[in-house]
Amino acid sequence: MKLGIVISGINAETNWNAFRLANFALEKRDVVKIFLVGEGVEYEKTNSEKFDIKEQAQKFLQNSNGAIMACGTCIKARNQESTETCPISTLKDLHELINECDKVLSF
Repeated sequence: MKLGIVISGINAETNWNAFRLANFALEKRDVVKIFLVGEGVEYEKTNSEKFDIKEQAQKFLQNSNGAIMACGTCIKARNQESTETCPISTLKDLHELINECDKVLSF
């Protein structure tokens, strides 16, 4: 299955669970793409000992069937830079994700 996950908020527990689901899907040999939009591009700022989002993101990126993309406009609006865990993409990429995935979940 091809799974698309859209993260648009900064709630630590919600985003931690989104990445946990993504990693579980990868373990089941699914292809998973995560798109960060709006406040979602700031997901790493809410990392904590209890909700170690960075650890989940790094685990996700170690799998060749996983990819993270982030809205470039949203990143620029927050004066952020593109990073490995929050790479600049476009709405065209989000549109392609929606079209190519069997299921799309929004967190």
